[in-house]
Amino acid sequence: MKLFASLMFAACLASAALPSLSQESKPAAPAAGTVEKPDVAKGEASFASVCAACHAADGNSVIPVNPKLAQQHPEYLLKQLQEFKSGKRANPVMSGMVAALSEADMRNIVYWLNSRTAKPGFAKDKVLVSLGESIYRGGIADRQVPACAGCHSPNGAGIPAQFPRLSGQHADYAVAQLTAFRDGTRNNSLQMTQVAAKMNDREIRAVADYVAGLR
Repeated sequence: MKLFASLMFAACLASAALPSLSQESKPAAPAAGTVEKPDVAKGEASFASVCAACHAADGNSVIPVNPKLAQQHPEYLLKQLQEFKSGKRANPVMSGMVAALSEADMRNIVYWLNSRTAKPGFAKDKVLVSLGESIYRGGIADRQVPACAGCHSPNGAGIPAQFPRLSGQHADYAVAQLTAFRDGTRNNSLQMTQVAAKMNDREIRAVADYVAGLR
């Protein structure tokens, strides 16, 4: 009996030391506060069903009032989508589009867009483009307007996680956004509000046209 009891005790210890089969089969839960890796395949599918009608299947919008999104920095795009959803950036169309998107959906979409190649644009107004270049590269000294290139880089590539890519963006869209910043109808960037507040319509059009041709 003593031998049998010893064997049973040893067996119990061994079974306690091994994880159960059901425990082994369960995937480890993500640590609190961690963000799941974006699923670009899901992002492509979500973009196709929600966004492609306005921004084109590859993110290179052909509608001048709708921005090109291909190759844009994902952190910037995610911030914009979050602020459309929260109402911080007011836009009835975009607010409706993002209403049903989860945080994971938005993250998947923006990282898929970043993987797309942006198509180049071109300047249209030869008279204004030289003024646009002057402002983009040197600012407007007498009104303390800083050079756009300082934040968006000389070729318009922007700075990831800080400032958006502008290279090749539609001039019509850029004009609309700079005007909205100046007039206070877009107020989700104090820095851009302060810059645009010092620019007139002609200067805004000039910068937007120059940006469209950057590459």
